[in-house]
Amino acid sequence: MGKFVRFLIVGASGTVLDFVLLIVFKEVFALPTLIANVMSYSGGIVNNFTWNRLWTFPEARDKHIAMQFVQFAGVSLIGLTLNTAIVLVLENPLGDLLHDPENGYLPAKVIATVCVVMWNFLANRYWTFRS
Repeated sequence: MGKFVRFLIVGASGTVLDFVLLIVFKEVFALPTLIANVMSYSGGIVNNFTWNRLWTFPEARDKHIAMQFVQFAGVSLIGLTLNTAIVLVLENPLGDLLHDPENGYLPAKVIATVCVVMWNFLANRYWTFRS
């Protein structure tokens, strides 16, 4: 199985966690979208770092874990910035388009996730997990 496929599987698990946390933070705790998205995305970061280090890029475990996590977090923070900007820009227009203003954040999140996945793979493959 190729690294990109493994990265996508790990990313899918992080994305599911991200979406579940986002819905819980929005619907159960009634947090604003910005705060809920940052918190949910952060949960995905921890999940993805752990599984990418253990499974996707095991050959890169010779790098010190703290330094590698800092690199991963840096890449992820750029991804988070892009992700959050896209969610916030698209939330209201998509809510209006779908005649469901309260839930425009969900399709916005899907679009944001697709846009950010390539950035995350390339930056992590060639910087964070380079052996």
